[in-house]
Amino acid sequence: MTGQRILIWYRNDLRLHDHEPLHQALKQQAQVIPFYCFDPRQFGYGSFGYPKTGSFRAKFIIESVADLKQSLQNLGSDLVIRKGLPEYIIPELVKAFDIDAVYYHREVTSEEITPEKALEEKGVKLRSFWGATLYHIEDLPFTLEQLPELFTNFRKRVEKDWRIRSTYPTPPILPPLPEIEAGEVPSFPDLLLEAPEISPLAIIKFPGGETAGRSRLKHYFWDKSHLKSYKETRNGMLGEDYSSKFSAWLSLGCLSPRYIYEQVRKYEKEVIENDSTYWLIFELLWRDYFRFIAAKHGNKIFNYPGLQGLHIDFKEDHDRFEIWQAGETGYPLVDANMKELLGTGFMSNRGRQNVASFLTKNLGISWLMGAEWFESMLIDYDVCSNYGNWLYTAGVGNDARGFRYFNIPKQSRDYDPKGEYLRHWLPQLKFIPGDKIHEPWKLSPAEQKLYGVTIGVDYPRPIVDFFKSVKANEMIYNQALVNQKNLKL
Repeated sequence: MTGQRILIWYRNDLRLHDHEPLHQALKQQAQVIPFYCFDPRQFGYGSFGYPKTGSFRAKFIIESVADLKQSLQNLGSDLVIRKGLPEYIIPELVKAFDIDAVYYHREVTSEEITPEKALEEKGVKLRSFWGATLYHIEDLPFTLEQLPELFTNFRKRVEKDWRIRSTYPTPPILPPLPEIEAGEVPSFPDLLLEAPEISPLAIIKFPGGETAGRSRLKHYFWDKSHLKSYKETRNGMLGEDYSSKFSAWLSLGCLSPRYIYEQVRKYEKEVIENDSTYWLIFELLWRDYFRFIAAKHGNKIFNYPGLQGLHIDFKEDHDRFEIWQAGETGYPLVDANMKELLGTGFMSNRGRQNVASFLTKNLGISWLMGAEWFESMLIDYDVCSNYGNWLYTAGVGNDARGFRYFNIPKQSRDYDPKGEYLRHWLPQLKFIPGDKIHEPWKLSPAEQKLYGVTIGVDYPRPIVDFFKSVKANEMIYNQALVNQKNLKL
């Protein structure tokens, strides 16, 4: 070793494979000190009063940190764990252990950047690396300022000249830590949280960590070979394998997007190359795009006028919002998805689009409230993707094409034609046959008696008339467009 000591500051990159800060430090033959900090700000409250990290995601974080710690121990090192503000703890460690530099993967959003800036101001020697996306930011065929505002234009440009960097290897062995107290992974009470109660209806568990993430990929690609039909099944809602479900492990960096990309290319060579293999990479590009948009626009992604600067008169109706949260809207597709979120911390992509559309286009409630609730609840919360998708749904983000909404009853029939998902999460409707389950408010009193459900008692009546509420919110949207045009005159 060179005698250098380098602190590897882990945050949303909880893995050993394809980890450039670790790779570069080892390349210099430095003594590496892997470090993770449980920042209390991460476990505070958002502006609407919801916990920033709910118990489902906290469980995933705790398990992912524990898995990283074990993996580091297996290689002869360990993970130093502390609880507190990293901008105070890191300088103390630097001083106490003669650390020469801090290596880390950089972030793009304000709360994540805050400790980075504070460390710079304190004179800590930092070296940052880009590692959250498939496409490296420095390899884009345009500057960040020139990033297209339409995803399709972005995709076409990057697909013209693929430049995906190779993954960095997992180190076979690591140097031991200096004499330092490593610390333990905190428990739920340590973080002032209770362990989540996972619903017995949950079909897939999401164990945290790189080990589980790589195991999931092996299962989906190689053991079951589901990748070959990904495009056809990805919009499903019920089951373990209708989609890859890599998002949770991607969100904390337990899986590298470039590792997934290399495995897709390997699958294409050894099994089949088709629309489905392309589509999984296409979805990774969407994830990239939201991260680059956040880097380009900064705090605009958190402001309710969004990237369009459109001041839609959204309501902050807490009573109706709580009905939406609880899955009691009277629209089975919305309610089943919201029940799944409450019971598992997860929801399908198709479900997310529908419940977000209902909140903003039928209830006319601020998309920021929905985004904050998702931030609190989702195991796979990713700040850029979450806020990017909510902006998009609310009509103030990328690809805004006027007032668009999801026809919930039609979506229900299209994506859950037999009602299996609805019956799974709404057992009070389980005896309603066939097509009738999608709009149970249309059942006659005789049918309700026959199927053992009383609408308005066992299951709520619709909170709003679907098409009347859409029309009312479209008028509000159009008025916002008029106001915006007048301001520009």
